[in-house]
Amino acid sequence: MHRVPIEPEIDLHAFAPRDAISVVDEYVRAAAAAGLPTVRIVHGRGRGIQRGRIQAALERHADVAEFWDDPIAHLGATVARLVERPAG
Repeated sequence: MHRVPIEPEIDLHAFAPRDAISVVDEYVRAAAAAGLPTVRIVHGRGRGIQRGRIQAALERHADVAEFWDDPIAHLGATVARLVERPAG
């Protein structure tokens, strides 16, 4: 088994839109397990459909404390602060 490094950002343009929610779910879970305090999810601007789906998924995710639109990305990315887990 190979360990894939978890970066503080994921760009969903590399994935099919139908897979985006499961990709984000797995990514956030792995990022939280790796101890990242925040992650940035690039979903693109478009009509806001993907943004809405991603943010709805983050709203329900147990590892997400809060999230917001990345002001630098002009609605093309969302930043999520992850729940702090005790070390050990």
